[in-house]
Amino acid sequence: MAYIKIVDETTPKSNAQKFVQFWNRALSGEMFVGLWLVFKEFCSSKIHTVQYPLEKLPLSPRYRAVHELKRLLDSGNERCIGCGLCEKICVANCIRMETRYGEDKRKNVTEYTINFGRCIYCGLCAEVCPELAIVHGNRYENASEQRASFSLKQDMLTPIDKVLSGNDCEYEGVGSVSYDADLKIKQTPLMYLTKEESKADESGVKQDV
Repeated sequence: MAYIKIVDETTPKSNAQKFVQFWNRALSGEMFVGLWLVFKEFCSSKIHTVQYPLEKLPLSPRYRAVHELKRLLDSGNERCIGCGLCEKICVANCIRMETRYGEDKRKNVTEYTINFGRCIYCGLCAEVCPELAIVHGNRYENASEQRASFSLKQDMLTPIDKVLSGNDCEYEGVGSVSYDADLKIKQTPLMYLTKEESKADESGVKQDV
């Protein structure tokens, strides 16, 4: 196997050779093509610059930004049941949760904090949550002057007035159930048994008729 040398340029040694090499590169056609493209875009009426922060680009519903704690739309109660799965699966070890049992013998979440100085926004906490309680919102402007920036439960929890007034909607981002989730679920043997029983019942009804 033989190697072919494509570019064979000798390094200029004298000042005259360096001057000639400079002008050969400066007056090449690529430079004028680039200048023409810049001038054409400069004079065109299509402006691609976004005047941030007055203008903001739309975000995808599955964009992973600062977390939110959701509520039930019908009652306004907190979705979080204190199972602790988000705290266990967090690879950055930035979620802390404190729970207690209330008077109704149900587990309540008293404290829920996330250290956004360590959070990598991987989305595992939202995907593992069985109640879709911890989700990623659209607030991505979370710059802080301090290195350790924590977010408390009161800062992430959806206001109850927003839920009861009907301004909140079902979350469709990371961890949410897709519209065709039933079609993607693999049927178990019990499902086939129920189908056969339903068919047998239908056939028996037809025979009786």
